[in-house]
Amino acid sequence: MLALATVLILSYLIGSIPSSLWAGKIYKSIDIRDYGSGNAGATNTFRVLGWKAGVIVLLFDFSKGLLCTAVISQIAYAIGSGPVYPGAWDLDSFLKISCGIFAVAGHMFPVYASFNGGKGAATAAGMLYGIEPISISIAIVVFITIILSTRYVSLGTICSVAIYPISQFVLIGYFEMSIDTSVVIFTSILAVAIIAKHHGNIRRLLNGTENRISSFKPAKGKINEDKHPA
Repeated sequence: MLALATVLILSYLIGSIPSSLWAGKIYKSIDIRDYGSGNAGATNTFRVLGWKAGVIVLLFDFSKGLLCTAVISQIAYAIGSGPVYPGAWDLDSFLKISCGIFAVAGHMFPVYASFNGGKGAATAAGMLYGIEPISISIAIVVFITIILSTRYVSLGTICSVAIYPISQFVLIGYFEMSIDTSVVIFTSILAVAIIAKHHGNIRRLLNGTENRISSFKPAKGKINEDKHPA
């Protein structure tokens, strides 16, 4: 129990690191939650601070999930007599998924930022990359393609999250890849949860009012004037 508790707490604390808030303070001396959509994530960072800050935040948040899944989870093996876990699961899959969940939870509800964080997509992507890299690589290609073609970060996120579990089913069914069943079930549930978290973005996309990244430059007007979530 000590081993599992240790890695889960570490994962949550790493996930809680508020990269977008740091970027807002460093680039413009602002709290990014007061501008654009009001969200403390990579999407709003792109919108408010521009592509350079957005890419940095995106990679940082991605790395949080990857670190917790690939590295922090393995610390459990070196602590005590070993982690307690449901016997029906593969131990390594259980540890990676559990640490990944806590990293995403930390990003969404960060202890360092009054539990007001981002939507978890980038951190979830890093976590999933640490669990099974082929499917998430496909999803990342979809994400980049949609952003470059439409300039909607939210649409790219939603589509890439949706394609991830679908690609796993394809890899298992047509290419006979061995992917643990618990991973497929978990990623499917996670995809639904992240898409549900973007319900506001989906509504704005349907209404034609969602903000685009029009020039990949900082939205100066938003920083100077818009302090209300869109």
